[in-house]
Order: sequence, then structure tokens, then C-alpha cells
Amino acid sequence: MKIEISNKKISEVAADIKIVFVVNKDLDHKSVEDKETLEFLGFKGEGEEACLLADKKTVYVGIDSLDADEIRLGASKAINVIKSTTAKSIKIGTYSDDCPGVNIKAMSEAFILGSYSYQNYKSKKKPLNIETITICTDDYSRPDVSMQSAQKAIKVGTTIAEATNFSKNLVNEIPYEMHSLKLEEIAKSLESIPNVTCKAYGKEFLEEQGMGAFLAVNRASHIPPRLLHVVYKPSNAKEKFVYVGKGLTYDTGGLSLKPGDYMVSMKSDMGGGAAVLGILKGAAELELPYEIHAIVGATENAIGPEAYKPDDVLTAKNGTTIEVRNTDAEGRLVLADCLAYACEQKPDYLIDMATLTGACVVALGDYTTGVMGHSSELKHSLMKSANKSGELTGTLPFNRYLKKLLKSSIADVSNISSSRYGGAITAGMFLDNFVEDEYKDKWLHLDIAGPAYVEKDWGYNQCGASGAGVRMNLYWMIEKSKEEDK
Repeated sequence: MKIEISNKKISEVAADIKIVFVVNKDLDHKSVEDKETLEFLGFKGEGEEACLLADKKTVYVGIDSLDADEIRLGASKAINVIKSTTAKSIKIGTYSDDCPGVNIKAMSEAFILGSYSYQNYKSKKKPLNIETITICTDDYSRPDVSMQSAQKAIKVGTTIAEATNFSKNLVNEIPYEMHSLKLEEIAKSLESIPNVTCKAYGKEFLEEQGMGAFLAVNRASHIPPRLLHVVYKPSNAKEKFVYVGKGLTYDTGGLSLKPGDYMVSMKSDMGGGAAVLGILKGAAELELPYEIHAIVGATENAIGPEAYKPDDVLTAKNGTTIEVRNTDAEGRLVLADCLAYACEQKPDYLIDMATLTGACVVALGDYTTGVMGHSSELKHSLMKSANKSGELTGTLPFNRYLKKLLKSSIADVSNISSSRYGGAITAGMFLDNFVEDEYKDKWLHLDIAGPAYVEKDWGYNQCGASGAGVRMNLYWMIEKSKEEDK
């Protein structure tokens, strides 16, 4: 599917179907040419409401405002309607009198995100008929909009969306196929992008590094662990972003076995690992001026004679001892060693991403990422960019009293809290033990357990993986780059 720009009037552009946004229920707007028909059909123009007039080859979609995320929702809704037709070409205006690049980028993202479909295991696949989408700038009142800037907006939007869909594909794949060795293969394939290199470390390296927590989680699996370290290093990089992703390719809960209903969808437990690879891919393809590291702890949490047990004491890479009280709190054990390794890369920003706790879903709901860390300024910076990207975030505060709940009588720390409450926060505070003091104010913990995998369609996300965290972090780096260039 190709997205292109045209400075012709929309009436002069040939296409099989036209998308018209109805903004804030304004059926009297000049762009609405079929008011009587729409009213007869009961179309009111409410947010995400759509109506296809087949005889007019037009799809009308209601949006609540011209904010970027409303544009995304509207464009995605339109694509979902058009996917069911045989239309091969689409046309739409920019719907902007301020900064058309923002809307063009948002539309481009939405068209790619909304047209995504994971059909690898469908015996009868539904092909996407849409070949071209033309965005017409004639509805933009300022004559100084350049084709170059519009084309750049399309490139940025499509690259961000494609990086997100890349991450979706990794999570949506079945666990029999998407194990640590397959993830290694995919990480190495990113070396085809200029300035990207990948190293994959196995069990021997983990033993040399003293990564006893990571190794314990892998102990029952017949598939060896992998520490994946992918680096994008452009010349004259301004700063270094180090991303750490939880790469649990499947989580049974270990000996603290999950109930059957809770085990379904646990292929999504590698959502953090998939996200950091997607972030690096997108940043490298956009040639962002930062050195970016994607570190993934890849393994499965299986059961078997060699499985680690509740009551075991593990020693992490930084020497911290951990009492295991629940083997289903395994992601934080893998992240503990990966964070200690990440600190050795001397980051300017250290961000870990993980489908870490059901407690975060209880606190914030299915669709929202929990943001934790010590620096209010850093949290605000990311969350501001997340808002522009359309991803939802909520901050959860650390506090000294919850930290006491992680105490162990026989080790330095327990891997779970002694209370059922505040579990998302105590999981984040557990990880804090593995971040060196000099990097604590540079560190953010993103719990993506809610939005990473939802078993129903929502917004411009399909049932299944959403690529949570990819867009917000790419927006964050793009925004920081713009600020630094001023």
C-alpha cells in the first residue's frame, strides 16, 4: 500500500473511493455533500461512527475534533470500512489550517496501523485490495506548504507505524515458532539497516556474567536463553538511549503454574522485547541522531525437573541475592540481570519495557501503560510525547513504605511483595535494586501489561498485539531531536 501526496483539488484526483471526515457532528460543513442521505440513514457524525455510501463511492466518518489522535481514529475507521470493498485507490484531504504535517503524519500512521491484519494461520486469507492512498493538500489554506515537507510527514508516519506492526508480528506469532532462537534470527536481520549491529549471547556468556536470575528462569526450558544486544550507532550521535525489553517468549508461570485461563495469551509476555526491537528499527530507518541500544532477555518460563523453585535464592549479576517466593514473578528476574548489564553501557537514558504485572492492568486498565521512575521531569517528558503519539500513559509513584514489602529474611530482597496491593509499583521498586545509583534519575520503567495484548479491537488496534510503547518512544526521540536543533 502506497501513501502519496497531491496538491491537486480532491475533485481532480481519480480514486475508487473518497474519505470525508465529519468534524464535531457538523453535517452542514461544505465538505458534506450528502447531508439528506446521511440523516435518512441515521448518521450523526459521532466519534468513530462511519457510513459508506456505495453509490457515491464515499465513506463518511465522524471525528470529535481535528486533534491528531482523532484524525488517526477516523482514518483507521475509514480503512476498516473500505477493506471490505474492492476499492484499490482512496483520496482524502488534509483537514488542517494550522500544521498539515501533523495531520498527514497521523493519517499515514493510521492507514498503516488500521490496515494491519495477522493471518499467518488462517486457511483462507483476506487480501488487502487497497493499493494507493492520495492525501490532497488543496483544503489547506496556506500556499506555502511544500510537497517536500508533506512527503517527509508521510515517511515519518509510515515508518513509525511499520515499526509498530513489526513488533505486533513478533508478539502475534505462536510460541512454538517464536522462541529465543527465532528472536535472535530476527534481531540479527536488523543488521540490514545501515549503522545497526547485533550480538547474541548464550548460556556460557550469562554464566560468565553471573546472571543467576536470568539463568534460573531458563532452567526448565529445552530452548537455550539469549541475551540480544542490538545497537544503532550513527556518526556524531547526540545521546545514548538504552532500552531493555522483557523477552519471555512464553510464560507458564513455572512451578507456580498459572491457571489455564490465565495462561492463554502468554505468548504476549515478550511484548517488551518486541517493542524495544521495533523502537530501534524505527529510529534507525528514520536516521535519528541518537545511539540506541535494544537489549532483550529472551527465554521461556517452562516447567520440568530442572525448574527453579519457590524458596530458591538466586544471585543476580550485580551481586544482589533474591529469594524466590513465586516463580510466576519471573520477568523481573530476567530484567534484573539485563538492567545491570544495561548500566554497563553508560546510558544517558535507560528505559525498560515489560508486560510485568497484572496489577498494572488493575490500576490503569487494559489500554494504558504504567510509567514509573525517580525523575518527575523524565516521566513528564516521555508522557508528553506519548500523548502526541496517541498512546495512553499513567504514572504510578514509588514510595518508601512499599519498598519495605520486598524484604526477605534470608536474602537481600524477595521477588514478590508481602502484600497483594500495589503490585505494579513494588515490581518497579524491585527493579530499582539493579539500576546503579548514577543512572536512577535517567531510568524509566514502563509496564505495558495492559495495552500490549488485548483480545478485542480497540481504536486503531486490532485484537491481539498492539506494539505498545513503540510509537510513544519514537515520538519522544523525534521531539527531543527537534528541541535540540532549536
